Amino acid sequence: MKITIISLFLLFAGFLGLNAQVKSPDDFLGYPLGSKFTPHHQVIAYFKYLAGINKNIQLISYGKTYENRELMVAVISSGENMGRLEQIRKTNIGLSRAEAQSDLNKQPAILWMSYNVHGNEASSSETSMKTLYALSEGNFGHTKEWLKNTVVLLDPCLNPDGRERYVNFYNSVVGAKADANPSAREHNEPWPRGRVNHYYFDLNRDWAWQTQVETQQRLALYHQWMPEVHVDFHEQSYDDPYYFAPAAEPVHQDITPFQREFQIVAGKNNAKYFDESGWKYFTKERFDLLYPSYGDTYPLYNGAIGMTYEQGGINSGLTVQLASGDTLTLKDRINHHFAAGMATVETVSDHARLLVSEFRKYFDQSMESPPGNYKSYIVKADNLSRLRKLAALLSKNCIEYTFGGDRTAEGYSFETKKTTSFTIQRNDLVVNLRQPAAVLANVLFEPETKVTDSNTYDITAWALPYAYGLSAFASKENLNGAFATMDDVVEDLYVDEKPYVWILPWNALEDAKILIALQRLNIKVRIAEQAFTIGTKTYPEGSLLVYRMENERINMDISDRVSAVSKEFNKTFASISSDQKGKDFGSSAYPLLSMSKVAMVADTEVSAQSAGEIWHLFEEELKYPLNIISEKSLGDLDLAATNVLILPDGQYLRKNIEKLESWISRGGKIILLEGAISSVDGIQPFDIKKKEFPEADEKDVLSKAHVEKDEDNTDDAIPGAIYKVDLDKSHPLTLGLGAFYTLKTDDKNYELLTKGRNVGVLKPNALMAGVVGRNIQRKLSRGLVFGVQPVGKGNIVYFSTDVLFRSFWESGKQLFVNAIFLVK
Repeated sequence: MKITIISLFLLFAGFLGLNAQVKSPDDFLGYPLGSKFTPHHQVIAYFKYLAGINKNIQLISYGKTYENRELMVAVISSGENMGRLEQIRKTNIGLSRAEAQSDLNKQPAILWMSYNVHGNEASSSETSMKTLYALSEGNFGHTKEWLKNTVVLLDPCLNPDGRERYVNFYNSVVGAKADANPSAREHNEPWPRGRVNHYYFDLNRDWAWQTQVETQQRLALYHQWMPEVHVDFHEQSYDDPYYFAPAAEPVHQDITPFQREFQIVAGKNNAKYFDESGWKYFTKERFDLLYPSYGDTYPLYNGAIGMTYEQGGINSGLTVQLASGDTLTLKDRINHHFAAGMATVETVSDHARLLVSEFRKYFDQSMESPPGNYKSYIVKADNLSRLRKLAALLSKNCIEYTFGGDRTAEGYSFETKKTTSFTIQRNDLVVNLRQPAAVLANVLFEPETKVTDSNTYDITAWALPYAYGLSAFASKENLNGAFATMDDVVEDLYVDEKPYVWILPWNALEDAKILIALQRLNIKVRIAEQAFTIGTKTYPEGSLLVYRMENERINMDISDRVSAVSKEFNKTFASISSDQKGKDFGSSAYPLLSMSKVAMVADTEVSAQSAGEIWHLFEEELKYPLNIISEKSLGDLDLAATNVLILPDGQYLRKNIEKLESWISRGGKIILLEGAISSVDGIQPFDIKKKEFPEADEKDVLSKAHVEKDEDNTDDAIPGAIYKVDLDKSHPLTLGLGAFYTLKTDDKNYELLTKGRNVGVLKPNALMAGVVGRNIQRKLSRGLVFGVQPVGKGNIVYFSTDVLFRSFWESGKQLFVNAIFLVK
């Protein structure tokens, strides 16, 4: 056969055509989607592959996880929209800042779809590949038309570390053929499970608080786009049918009628496709819209339509037999999520102009008539360290604030729950709600959240002043601060080039870091158990002291070392040679602080959340070594290696607890959190007893915090409420604290100690905010919250509540480091 130039051209053109054909996920991965779980790096590789051959896809790599896995968003739209993508983004941001826009007729709506925030809800990352492929190819429905009105952002996996934990587990135990029997080991995931991230945090409860690196990086990008619609893809129990909006009660009162109505619109379109396929689904039965840190509520409080989609499937692997006798496969789960996602793209496209118009109206309304009962929130500068952290959190959430002034105003006191007058001083933080982020600011600060149904999915109180332990006022006046920044207060300190002692304050987490830095430099540090005065200045109990002569014996360059720590933390220490009023510096009132050598139990019966909060605090904030051990190692503790032991919330075996008595008596310190206290009840030497209560009296009066509804379980409800704790300020456990508030999520209460110090107790009328049923309110009227029991040369510290709750309860961190470093 003679080959001509023309035939060569046609052959070459055909070859190009074959190679230009876009690979489906099946073709790219080398196996049918849904036949196995795809590792994260391959999901990312497929996204990069599609972006490499389709100019209408743009990838944004927005960070890395704690385990160094890539976080990415794909942006896809029509060719015209992608050609002016930056203009579209800037226009949208302008709308979210209530900036005037002349012509919005060509402004598409922005839809953001987030997958796999819970790592073991693993079908959604698989779905993301199928969805991006369908949008890229335009071969599903009227995709090409939909993208003319819509810019779609897809985040294939919000929690890669958790997902990989689950995928690695499943792939390591599944046999040659997947076992559908629910009791098979492939359906029983080991501790800590893949739901959580590296530090065992639930990332779907971290949106507002931004304690985790994944959330921090994602929210920075989110606020650069501010979508009109956000959908969060989840999984629930595999026996449940599919869930999509509209959501259940309670729905926060600041969620607008349009936001609620559009959930119905989106739900009806989803239902159309599910009905056509004969798939079961439900709406409005659970998954409420209250707690502000979810993937649906946080977008709602930022002007978007936020929605959660829940597919049945947690721990169902590749296939599982349902209670009905039917079988659910991974492929089924992908198809359901895919249908809901594409239906949402269609809904957003069909209503793009309305969504953009209402988005603008939302922020205009925030500027003109903010929601809620108050116009301003004022947080007092009780503790500058925690106030700075609060200001940083507000900035991360794009909430505007100012500082100080010199005027008197009137407002509701968070501490007394009464209206009173107060003075705004230089460093007091002022949040005026006449701003674009008015709704989110109001939700995060409001003293009491209105709850229409106690069957909420999460806590019912979270007001930031309580979480940060700062005095605050809610005012109906339109208040503004006079300054844009905080004044860096420089204390009038004594400074001597060759002092007898250096004096350091102790009232913030940063001071614990300074203590750590000094001890790492082999510097001896003491603590003042009583206040003392030098000249006209009084130094409170808890002040840290470094004696020059004592340290020069082992560190001739002690002055240089102290100076280096001072510069590292940008804090000047008082350096004093003169004598003082009070106990002499040679007194036993200034004992030496030994270096804390800390271990924590993390095992199968331990709460992953509790262990993760502690682990995260030590590694990411304190930068301090934490030895993580198993429960069976409790009998092998050596004081030379471990002098502080933490038992997180959980259940512990009596035989292991009994092994600790000798270690404690010889000088060990054990810190028990929440459920760990129940494990030591009745075991020597632990002097702690749970309070017992008679059956509830039907004549009891409902507490004011309780909201009546249909007769259900409201009498015994406590989904999360804030209580004020009465403190023994003479104990070192309370150093650096003013008022202290704790979040109660259960009815556990304990008798006061008879052999120790009752450092924090509940008294009548301690409830500050949140839903509490009458039976629970009665149980929590009095009792121990935290206490310290001396045993021989050691100590037992009891924390009956989660003082580190989700790492946003900042005042609890002070309490916790006091227990670690100061309680002898």
